[in-house]
Amino acid sequence: MKNLIEISKIVTKKKVRKIEIFDDHSLKHKNSKFNEFYEALMANKFKNDRDASAFLYGCSPTDDKYRQLKSRFRKRLLNTLFFLDVNLPSTSNYDRAYYSSNKDWTLVKILLSNNARHTAAALARQILTTALKFKFADVIVNCSRILRKYCSEEADEKSYEEYDQYSKQFQNVLDAEIRSEELYQRVIMNYYKPQSKNFNLNEKIDTYCEALVGLSEIYESPIVIYNMYLVWSFRYEMLHDYESMLEVTNKAEQYIEENPRYYRDEMLATFQLKKMSAYLHLQDYKNGKTNAEKCLQSFPAGSEHWYDFMEYYLLLALHTENYVNAIAIFTEAVNHSKFKKIDSQIKEKWKIYDVYINYIIESQSEYYPILKTQKKRNFRLSRFLNDPILYPKDQRIFTVLMVIAQILFFLEKRSYNAVTERVDRLKTYANRQLKKEEYFRAIQFIRLLQQLVKAEFDPTQLSNTDKYYQRLKEKPFFFRGLISELEVIPYDKLWDMIIKKTTDMKN
Repeated sequence: MKNLIEISKIVTKKKVRKIEIFDDHSLKHKNSKFNEFYEALMANKFKNDRDASAFLYGCSPTDDKYRQLKSRFRKRLLNTLFFLDVNLPSTSNYDRAYYSSNKDWTLVKILLSNNARHTAAALARQILTTALKFKFADVIVNCSRILRKYCSEEADEKSYEEYDQYSKQFQNVLDAEIRSEELYQRVIMNYYKPQSKNFNLNEKIDTYCEALVGLSEIYESPIVIYNMYLVWSFRYEMLHDYESMLEVTNKAEQYIEENPRYYRDEMLATFQLKKMSAYLHLQDYKNGKTNAEKCLQSFPAGSEHWYDFMEYYLLLALHTENYVNAIAIFTEAVNHSKFKKIDSQIKEKWKIYDVYINYIIESQSEYYPILKTQKKRNFRLSRFLNDPILYPKDQRIFTVLMVIAQILFFLEKRSYNAVTERVDRLKTYANRQLKKEEYFRAIQFIRLLQQLVKAEFDPTQLSNTDKYYQRLKEKPFFFRGLISELEVIPYDKLWDMIIKKTTDMKN
């Protein structure tokens, strides 16, 4: 009762008239500008403030009424974060507990700032019990400090020593976690750079790996252990040692299985995606398929992780010429009800996959008769071939991939003038707009296409192709999720397909 009295006094003095949040009740008022703003955002109708202000008020982004709405809307969104439903079945116990502990920790700070120290201490004890169970070192240290201070004021020496011990013990753990995060961040900061610019990381990553092993042997922290497995998997990925990468990810999954208390959705998804990446680069469809069928059960269908995973699964099927399976994977992904709501860039990638799958059905049926039984999607070839195709600068590789797809279809039609025109366009890209380090493989493939044009599409007349083809072989396909590295069909395999096809058409 003492705690309830303390809280009631604070609320009586400082309560607000109304808590503005987005909940099911408030979202039923369809005529509200807030709801109109919210639903339009969820439908991906806005790219910037100009789009939003024009949609909502038909004004510019600097107009006071739009700026006021945006400010209040932002505040309402932030308020709603305190009332998220973390009891959804898809939320892990670890994530649920961490969210609740931090939300309650905010309440402790509010209580202390209003001199409700007894209630603050009581709540801190509850939080500490949960934090100790899940080993939330940061939360444990915070609560222990508050409780240690409270015990000193209450002259409770026995409890003081207990909280002092927690504070010191988990401060060391927290320091180790911060160090492990630093090492992981140093890897991530350089990981996506072109390989030729990664000398610094290549030299230091072994040291990072050993340091993380050392930390994991001293401190039993799930954060330290997760970071250790992540950095080791990045190390082997950079070395293109995919067998060792699989060993690391399998150990990480084993740790998760043996420690269900520390299970985290994000971590499991990361390691499972790394496994799919390893199978993709190893061209191991059999084991990749087994892994995919198991792992896809971990993600809610239509979620961001689910689409990431489906993309790797699709690429694995395409790269290993399991085309019927690729069509099935693609169909399942794009027919999902949530496909329309995914990020626009991800959606564009799936449009590209659509074009290539239609090309495969069109061109490979004579080599894979089973493809003749596959229904073609609603794909307008003539419309695609007449499309000027121009993506924004940061998605330039999409333009390249789509122009290549046009070339493939025109080769099928023996429309060689159209092929020549598009190869010239790609040549301009290769010479002026594609950075050699970032788009090395794409450039080599474009050079091969140039030689095909020079040979007047007669494979027997090809010359000067060996060096470009050899470069593709010497620097194999390497995909880390960057769109600049995307190859729907690996360029060396695609070249082999073109040569086989053009040879057959000549005979």
